[in-house]
Order: sequence, then C-alpha cells, then structure tokens
Amino acid sequence: MKKQIPIALFVFVVLLTACKSIPPQIDLEFTKFDFGVVINGEIVTQEVRVSNIGGEELVISQVLTTCGCTTATLDLRVIPAGKEGKLQVTFDSGAHGPYLEGEVIRRVILVTNDPNHYEATVDFVANISLPETP
Repeated sequence: MKKQIPIALFVFVVLLTACKSIPPQIDLEFTKFDFGVVINGEIVTQEVRVSNIGGEELVISQVLTTCGCTTATLDLRVIPAGKEGKLQVTFDSGAHGPYLEGEVIRRVILVTNDPNHYEATVDFVANISLPETP
C-alpha cells in the first residue's frame, strides 16, 4: 500500500505539469520593411501578419507609433492560440510638409502580454523624394 501513494503522487504531478499552459507568444511576419522611394505627399500602406504561436490568448493592449505621420491599426486585439491578426501600417509622406525629402525611419510598437516580448516592434524606412516640377 505504501508504494501506491508515491506512484499516485507521481502520476498527479505528471498530469499537473502536462496541463500547465504555454504562455502567449507573438510572432511577426517581419520586423522591418522598406517602402522604397515615396513621392512627398503620397500615403503608403503595408500589412504585417501578427501570429500567436503560444498556448494562451495573446492580448495586444496598445498599438503605438513613433510619429504622427504613421498610423497603425490591428484587426484583432485578442488573438487566440494558433491564430493570427493583421497589422496595417500607413505612412503619410507629406505629413512633415511639402519640402521634406530623404530617408525617414519610423517604428510601430505593440504592447503585449507575451512574457518574453512585452513590446514587439516593426520598423520601416521610406526614402521621400520631391515631386517633379514641370
């Protein structure tokens, strides 16, 4: 009878460990992209797949940008395990006036409940050129 208690305890611990859930884990399709040459005044958009490869719901509590020239929207703020959402990043190249030209670098920040990535970032670059004048 004494041997049954340790075996039962062992089985209970194994089952308890097996039932422990895997935390959410964010996975971005890419963390950097390049809009290339953008004529000042153009508005360009890029979509980025946001996946949850963890075992619990991924909650994205905030979507932030580093500049008012950039907007970012997420179709799902709560992404179930094994599912994905889409982040749409829009850049207004004319937001800083009609004479801005050259390379700009901006960032989108996703604040999450992923214990290993409380902040996940997507960076982009655009090379703004002035429109040709006749």
